[in-house]
Amino acid sequence: MAYTQDESYYILDAKEGASVYLGLKEGIDSNQMIEDLRSANRGEIIFDAEKYINKFPAKKHDHFLIPAGTCHCSGKDAMVLEISATPYCFTFKLWDWARVGLDGLPRPVHIEHGKEVIQWDRTTPWVKENLVNAVYTVKEDEHVKEEHTGLHELEYLETRRYWIKDEVVVDNESNVNMLNLIEGNQCRIESLDGSFEPFEVHYAETFIVPAKCNKYKIVNETDSTIGVIRAYVRKPQA
Repeated sequence: MAYTQDESYYILDAKEGASVYLGLKEGIDSNQMIEDLRSANRGEIIFDAEKYINKFPAKKHDHFLIPAGTCHCSGKDAMVLEISATPYCFTFKLWDWARVGLDGLPRPVHIEHGKEVIQWDRTTPWVKENLVNAVYTVKEDEHVKEEHTGLHELEYLETRRYWIKDEVVVDNESNVNMLNLIEGNQCRIESLDGSFEPFEVHYAETFIVPAKCNKYKIVNETDSTIGVIRAYVRKPQA
């Protein structure tokens, strides 16, 4: 395909000790890793994921970026909002955590396909600098704080996070927007040009604003600050 499956994990909620596996450790033997994966898939060993893959602690509102070719897995005790450019495609699975099928054998995975697309240079220092909470403030006033939370320049999606005290007007610039209420009980979405009737969104619900709508308003209907994350296709650089 002419495009890749880029994605990210936004942590909506997490218990103490939650984690995310992301990127490769420094100095690993790539051939040995693949052989260990093959042995694990035959049921001969338990694959030692932490020998090869970075394991990062995960807390609520962390954002982990996953450009195509990056080894990754969500850990236990976390509720993950997965933001993906191509959700109808699939990730090549290398290890299925010793799960077995009805025949008692390890479930099929995609080691031979996966090894051809692993980006072996995405190791600990690069991952920490580029893929873990690469957040910065875009603008802030008395109404809203807007942050860039991703995605990496290798990916063609952009994600912005809004901390809204009362309301914010968003200009989608003729670009379809996918959003999720990541903090707060509810908010109201209004079209400035009457493209649609106002509707209510509740915590963790995803909603779409079409490209033809142009500007729309997100209204905080609670007594505390709410959070909304917005994803859209990044415009190509001139």
